[in-house]
Amino acid sequence: MLVNWHEPDHVYLVCGKTDLRKGIDGLAMVIAEHYGLELYDNSLFLFCGTRSDRFKGLFWDGEGFILLYKRFENGRLTWPRHSREAKELTTQQLDYLLAGLNPFPARNIKKAIPGNFY
Repeated sequence: MLVNWHEPDHVYLVCGKTDLRKGIDGLAMVIAEHYGLELYDNSLFLFCGTRSDRFKGLFWDGEGFILLYKRFENGRLTWPRHSREAKELTTQQLDYLLAGLNPFPARNIKKAIPGNFY
């Protein structure tokens, strides 16, 4: 698990800012109380604090929780900060996030509303 980020069945990105001083119990309570997701379902939960150069991950390996902590020396993550939800990431979105790219790019082109021709 420590090497392969794609091993879990589900990878959830907890948007917004999380207090990274929390340990395993505190982060597990955030997931259970605020998001209602299953902690023991081969899922990896990713949390980011105020600084965008580090994040924590929480994973249940069947015997206990693993708390991961990663700090980038040269770069930052593009973390969605404006919502309070947990979004499930695809493997491609996870790769984007770990490369410092936005996993949820904003759409610049809006859907057109059919109108009348003059």
